[in-house]
Amino acid sequence: MELSPDSTILWQWGPLRLNATIFFTWVVMAVLSVGSWLVTRRLTDEGKMSRRRNLLETLVIFLNDQIRATSRQEPGRFLPFIGTLFLFIAVSNSMEIIPGFHPPTGSLSTTAALAMCVFIAVPFFGVMQKGVLGYLKHYVKPSVFMAPFEIIGEFSRTLALAVRLYGNIMSGTIIVGILLSIAPLFFPIVMQVLGLLIGLIQAYIFAVLAMVYIASATSVQKKTDDEKRKAG
Repeated sequence: MELSPDSTILWQWGPLRLNATIFFTWVVMAVLSVGSWLVTRRLTDEGKMSRRRNLLETLVIFLNDQIRATSRQEPGRFLPFIGTLFLFIAVSNSMEIIPGFHPPTGSLSTTAALAMCVFIAVPFFGVMQKGVLGYLKHYVKPSVFMAPFEIIGEFSRTLALAVRLYGNIMSGTIIVGILLSIAPLFFPIVMQVLGLLIGLIQAYIFAVLAMVYIASATSVQKKTDDEKRKAG
């Protein structure tokens, strides 16, 4: 049993390799692209609400509510990034029920890349909200001696995001493989259903944690503005 899709080489030409992680990442991207086109084509506010429009609005409202509840801010500017993370992870994990499909989230390289996106997004949104100097000030509060600890914290939570998602998806795959060898008719079906539920939960947790980290970088400015109004 392969512990990671990275080790499965599907095509090779000299130094160029196409492993299962890259291939199935492209598959998920294609599914999301085609799916979004099918859902949004001929989308209109007129007439009776279609099922696809109802599905789309339900998803957007759910994400908006979760972002607003987590950050206490308007979700508009965060929705594209957080929504993309959630959909990519959720679809990747859900497609695991398809025979022969290896979720790219079962690779540490994929989860590390997703965590790096969050790592970059945190200062990006922070700088957009506060400016460069305003964002950097939080590294030296309440004392300049806290700066090293703040920087270490940035890297450690990025590592935790990557390892948490990889560990949960990989452990589910291993358990299914063990049960398949013990009781090939019954237990794998139950575990596939349980794995599907866990995969959706992991997508939700990853997206919420990403929003928490971004909110921590953007909420300081809001507090500062309130203090300025009171001082004024």
